Amino acid sequence: MTQTPDATPAPLHWKLVIDAADPHAQADFWAAALHYEVEDNSALVERLLELGALPGEATVEFHGRAAFRDLIAVRHPEDPYDEERGIGLGRRLLFQRVPEAKTVKNRLHLDLHPGEGRRADEVERLKRLGARMLREVREPSGEWVVMADPEGNEYCVA
Repeated sequence: MTQTPDATPAPLHWKLVIDAADPHAQADFWAAALHYEVEDNSALVERLLELGALPGEATVEFHGRAAFRDLIAVRHPEDPYDEERGIGLGRRLLFQRVPEAKTVKNRLHLDLHPGEGRRADEVERLKRLGARMLREVREPSGEWVVMADPEGNEYCVA
């Protein structure tokens, strides 16, 4: 498809995919950390099981409902989502099971911005959820706290 110079392309829809040993535990952590919602894909999972398009071993029970075994997402509660499939259409983090453990520093990370004067309280809240504080950074460009989620993925609280 060729675009004319004056045509503005539509923005791309995206999600951030994060490798995980336990995607469901990571989804619970990040949903609580971000005040997001864990997606409910149970209707889709059940439909795929009924059609024979998904084997039973590819599913788990999660919070009392059918879920995919190897992936689950969290979404911003105010963003639109496909009610039939339970899949978010806006800001999302998708956690996918991988066999290998995290071994090196992230090449991509989240920066959380709790608001003016709220960093210390937010760091303590995240620690209660299972995060670890790695270090405090004070530079001429700003101050932030580097943290790790329960599986060791780094992120910052600014």
